[in-house]
Amino acid sequence: MKISLSNMEWKLMDPLWNASPMTLMQLTRALEADTGWTKHTVITMLTRLENKGAVRWEQRGRTRHYFPVVTREEARREETAGFLDRVYGGRLGLMVNALVEDHALTKEDIDELRSILRRAGEEE
Repeated sequence: MKISLSNMEWKLMDPLWNASPMTLMQLTRALEADTGWTKHTVITMLTRLENKGAVRWEQRGRTRHYFPVVTREEARREETAGFLDRVYGGRLGLMVNALVEDHALTKEDIDELRSILRRAGEEE
């Protein structure tokens, strides 16, 4: 499922991915310290996410319980693909080259990339 999330939407999805289902009040409390959002802001964000197909809710008594529809991994993959397309024209090699030229990769990053590439080579 292709869903692009804004930075604000990522903030709201995090608690849902960690502990769903959650009520409006639980979400508001979970987000309040980090974001300062009121209940009304959380309602607005939930409505946006529902319209995108990223969250759903179930009525239990008088309370709505919210669930993520997309997994964190699905959202990460979509965000990564979107970033790569927007910034590097979909070319991973260009991105890695930019990181190398900027000396942005640690030894641990390089070792991890080698391991990933080794695994990818074994799958062919």
